[in-house]
Amino acid sequence: MADQLDFFESSPSWPEGFQYGRDLITREDEERLLQQIRELPFKEFEFHGFLGKRRTVSFGKSYDFAEEKLRPADDMPAFLLALQQKAATFAHLPAEQLTQVLVTEYGANTGIGWHRDKGVFGDVVGISLLSSCRFRLRRKTGKQWERVSVVLEPRSAYLLRGPVRTEWEHSIPEVDAPRYSVTYRTIR
Repeated sequence: MADQLDFFESSPSWPEGFQYGRDLITREDEERLLQQIRELPFKEFEFHGFLGKRRTVSFGKSYDFAEEKLRPADDMPAFLLALQQKAATFAHLPAEQLTQVLVTEYGANTGIGWHRDKGVFGDVVGISLLSSCRFRLRRKTGKQWERVSVVLEPRSAYLLRGPVRTEWEHSIPEVDAPRYSVTYRTIR
């Protein structure tokens, strides 16, 4: 741990380009969304021949990890278009720029390791549903890591843009309870 910097000790602010907001939607909206999301055709997440513990479904565009490129996907269902507008407002973007959406189902004891979203994507707007999780960010600075984390509450949203999107990695440690995330992305 001596080779890691505590981000909160050095600065009380988020990394440049990170934004977090609570209560993007109401509890009632969340319940309606969850009813519809649970009916989606989820598949086990496949990454270079390995299956992840989480399940996903994409709309608008889908990233093919084997071919390392975007492919067309089914159009966004109407209920995700309504949420897209809220995500766009949060990110100060026209909704039509958020052309890709990934819906992820995390079971209990499921997380996602350190990564950056693929370079074909631009801004990333994530919306957390059902239960909270710890969202971690890190950036290598010399031989040390800058780190920061935030608890993503149900119904909250985050934005990754600019340096936090291109210079920082993010991860979610294993969650205690099932949760869903809806992640909208622009295309570069």
